[in-house]
Order: sequence, then structure tokens, then C-alpha cells
Amino acid sequence: AGASSDRSASTRSALESALAYHFVDPELLVNALSHRSWCSEHGGPSNERLEFLGDAVLGFLVAEWTYRRYPEQPEGHLAKIRASVVNARAIADKARSVSLGDALLLGRGEAEGGGRDKDSILSDALEAVLGAVYLDGGYEAASCVVRNLFAGAIDHAAAAPGFSDYKTRLQELAVYRSGNAPRYDLITDVPDHEKRFHATVEVAGEVFGPASGTS
Repeated sequence: AGASSDRSASTRSALESALAYHFVDPELLVNALSHRSWCSEHGGPSNERLEFLGDAVLGFLVAEWTYRRYPEQPEGHLAKIRASVVNARAIADKARSVSLGDALLLGRGEAEGGGRDKDSILSDALEAVLGAVYLDGGYEAASCVVRNLFAGAIDHAAAAPGFSDYKTRLQELAVYRSGNAPRYDLITDVPDHEKRFHATVEVAGEVFGPASGTS
């Protein structure tokens, strides 16, 4: 029992390091990692209430970060970006990135059945951990943890096809990577009635094109 307790404390410490957040009240983290299968065998509260809170915390903070980072995006696109990040599979992947499964407190049957790598258990547990961070350290602490975990995924989702027109995507990507917006040169060498346009675009000193289109 002593060895098991030491291992649990060690994995929780490793998780805190991966999250870049150390709990003032370590019992909150223990609660966040306690799956109901563990509680049915050992007693104590499960992480389900913290998961309920963490789900709301995560949704809000991702929405806020997306709203501030992409001021030109309409509501529909912001909602798509958030949905691509705040879902069980994506959250579980982030849980794996910080080895959260190693720190989970699972009942024997759930542990032997591969529960440490189940999307549903991992995503619920990470939401519970975020709820615990919010209770332990407040808005700023939760915001930092969520940003560290999800900012890259948000930017990746925003750059994916379907979230905005190509010209807007190119502008956002160019500014993000080089700090400068693209510069377009329109070549007007066709009659107006043909409604075709030829243009080049310069990004970070490199010229691409010319290319043609009807708009």
C-alpha cells in the first residue's frame, strides 16, 4: 500500500509539472483524478462534480481565447473552431500529452480493462482537473493552463479549410508567422467583359504567382 501511495503521489507531481500548475490544496487534484470505479472500491467522492464545473470552464476559456485571437472571424466560424477543440477526442488527446492516464485513480476492473487510455475517461478527468485548477487558483490559473494546452490546437483549427475564405486565411497565417500582411499586385491586362483577374502575392519577401481567377 505504501509503494502504491508513493507512486500515486509521484504521478500527481509529474502531472502538475506537465500542467505548469502546482495545487495549493492537493486534495482537489486527488478528487479530480478519482474515477467512480475507484470510489466504489475505496469510498470518497468521484470527480464527476469537478468534471461538470471543468466542462464549463474549458468551454468558456476556449471561447474567450478564440474571440480575442480572431477578431475578424464571425460567430459561426468561432463556434466551429471551439467545437473542433472542445470535444471528447480532442480533450483526451490533450490528456495523453500530459500523461494524465498515469495519475488516474481507477478501480481494479477499469484499470485492467484499459481505462487509463479511454477517450471518455481521459476527457472527463481532464475537465475535472481544469475545474480543480479553477477552484484552487481562480480564473488566471485556469486560463494559463487552458491556453498552454489548447492554444496550438485552436490556431491549427482556425487555419484549417472551411473556417474562412482563402484570402483571409492567408492574411492571418502571414501575419502570425512573419508579422506582415501579404501584398497583392493586380495585373489588369484583360478586357472588363472577360471578368478574369491576374495577380501576384508577396509574402515575407517572396512573390507567388501570377495566378488567375474570376474574382
